[in-house]
Amino acid sequence: MYVHLLHLLLPALYSSLIASSSTARPIVDAHGRIIAILAGRPNDPSYVADVQNAYEAMAQERAQAKFAADMSRHRRGPFVALNCGIGYSKGQHVPANMNNGEHAAILQRLLGNRNVIRMATYASAAFNLWAPKVYRYYRDHDERLRERFSDLDRNFPKSVFSAAAFNFGPNVWTFKHRDVLNTPFGMCTVTAMGPFDATKGGHMILWELKLVIEFPAASTILIPSATITHSNLPVQDGDERASFTQYTGGGLMRYVDNGFRTEKELAAQDPAEYERLAELKGTRWEMGLGLLSTVDKLLEAVES
Repeated sequence: MYVHLLHLLLPALYSSLIASSSTARPIVDAHGRIIAILAGRPNDPSYVADVQNAYEAMAQERAQAKFAADMSRHRRGPFVALNCGIGYSKGQHVPANMNNGEHAAILQRLLGNRNVIRMATYASAAFNLWAPKVYRYYRDHDERLRERFSDLDRNFPKSVFSAAAFNFGPNVWTFKHRDVLNTPFGMCTVTAMGPFDATKGGHMILWELKLVIEFPAASTILIPSATITHSNLPVQDGDERASFTQYTGGGLMRYVDNGFRTEKELAAQDPAEYERLAELKGTRWEMGLGLLSTVDKLLEAVES
């Protein structure tokens, strides 16, 4: 009942956009800053086939793995999600490669799949194109982190993101949520996958922006997932949907900014620097906004 009501009510309450075209569409705020991107897909027919092949690889892994039922119960939605890459959360003293235990082999096969690599590469390139200053912020922190810790694995050779999530089907849809541990002014990439009718399900909803977005398979969207509340509609009966996301945790950025120390370590070892960074937290949102691009500035850079 809830799903059917959403399909009836949301088009009347929200504006609608379509992310199916290979021509990208930025979403801007009242000041012209690009705050989200409908990155579409490359203008290459083989890309759609490659994404479908990536979906089939995920479906095959899901069928063979026989995931436990409780893996589909979490705050983002009723589906199995496997995360991989660099983790740094509460209780850790240093960043480390995520431990995926019995599922490590699945992720290694998917990370080495050329179709998955192509998806990841395109999403990172779209990030660089539409938000070059934010991209450089990610890249610079990532390079400094890897110089410090040579044992940290990179998910993909040409992606700037530290982590990725494989959201396994057959019907991936998310609850209304924010990914509050991600970099707040940064971007998370989402690529839709699977055989489904995007006019009848799988829509991306950006709640504060009052947008419902048709989100077909092989299309990519970039959003500041820590600050904009978002969710997806389920696909219709008989259709299948999965998704692939990339992100970087905000804790990694802070760890690098703290001189490769936890906040507790920084406070004990360098109280003056701790106080300086604590004072900057009040204006950090201004720094983040300053990194966002406008369409005019991007066009100026292209023309110069």
